[in-house]
Amino acid sequence: MVLEGNPEVGSPRTSDLRHSGNHGSCVLSSPGEDAQPGEEPIKYGELIVLGYNGCLASGDKGRRRSRLALSRRPHANGVKPDVMHHISTPLVSKALSNRGQHSISYTLSRSHSVIVEYTHDSDTDMFQIGRSTENMIDFVVTDTSPGGGAAEGPSAQSTISRYACRILCDRRPPYTARVYAAGFDASSNIFLGERAAKWRTPDGLMDGLTTNGVLVMHPAGGFSEDSAPGVWREISVCGNVYTLRDSRSAQQRGKLVENESNVLQDGSLIDLCGATLLWRTPAGLLRAPTLKQLEAQRQEANAARPQCPVGLSTLAFPSPARGRTAPDKQQPWVYVRCGHVHGYHGWGCRRERGPQERECPLCRLVGPYVPLWLGQEAGLCLDPGPPSHAFAPCGHVCSEKTARYWAQTPLPHGTHAFHAACPFCGAWLTGEHGCVRLIFQGPLD
Repeated sequence: MVLEGNPEVGSPRTSDLRHSGNHGSCVLSSPGEDAQPGEEPIKYGELIVLGYNGCLASGDKGRRRSRLALSRRPHANGVKPDVMHHISTPLVSKALSNRGQHSISYTLSRSHSVIVEYTHDSDTDMFQIGRSTENMIDFVVTDTSPGGGAAEGPSAQSTISRYACRILCDRRPPYTARVYAAGFDASSNIFLGERAAKWRTPDGLMDGLTTNGVLVMHPAGGFSEDSAPGVWREISVCGNVYTLRDSRSAQQRGKLVENESNVLQDGSLIDLCGATLLWRTPAGLLRAPTLKQLEAQRQEANAARPQCPVGLSTLAFPSPARGRTAPDKQQPWVYVRCGHVHGYHGWGCRRERGPQERECPLCRLVGPYVPLWLGQEAGLCLDPGPPSHAFAPCGHVCSEKTARYWAQTPLPHGTHAFHAACPFCGAWLTGEHGCVRLIFQGPLD
């Protein structure tokens, strides 16, 4: 079957790019080879899907969840490039029929394909992400609609690939994680058809992009109080970094960015054209607030007994156990243009401007009037600061630095648009700043 072997796949550029396939679901609790009985497995990092406030609307179940930890597997399942073959199309099906042989197939024309075979890599663990529920996908991700929740129903067509991307983690310190476009299917193959963007690299190897692409953004200054959004790039099948295409599915690739890499950093964003994932490292998560800290902040805010400046009723943030149901009588509400916090009331409606448009009785500014909800996904927070700001217009509350960071972070939407969005529900942010400082009134007694 082999018409041409090409040892160039082991060239310096490609040997640094590790690829891997996967034959099972993500191992979250089994100890690695070096772990002692009873010890926790080595954690590479965690993936958090933006737009869910700590849990999917239908609940986290198995591989379909809002947050997933990637831990060292009991046995390495990585693969790496081995041999390149130039073959004629009638032989493609034969070349791809061996499920034990991982490969990437590049269809150049009806009579010419290039297949790159992969061999086992004992130094890496591979985790695959996509819309498919097949066993080789470790993290099942569905489309997130603006405003929170998954796009459901027969008319909702997903733009996320069944085998969207793969993350490859080194099994030895410093446990570097790298992201690659596309994942291996049930036949252990990645197939780039005739229409897919693909090309031969200067060193004679092959590379390509998936239909809707995998975009990555590394924050400047890490994911901390001093963070600033980075520049969105596209990651290729071989893990190279390119500038964005003119549109998401254009056949012409962007320019190679040689001084950037596919290595994930704390706070890196991975966009799959329908859902955006946040990568957090173990060290980064140690700096993030814990659920206990968030609950202590909620109780401290309620202990201050904030009052509605008009109705004089005492306000209180509801317990996370209640979930985001209908607001109760003590729920704080906010005018998102000015930040004045009230209890719910029915006056000041400006129905000519929409059912949520109200006039603040303190400053007379007209704008959305919404209930306040505490952000409960701690991994989305840059610091453990007090809940002082709310996103507009959804009303999710977090620290000032967290609110300002996400308000200035454009997230991909559609084929070429970008919008800042609330990380807790996915709602597009509005107003001059995308968030507002909350102004509470204390008790009068």
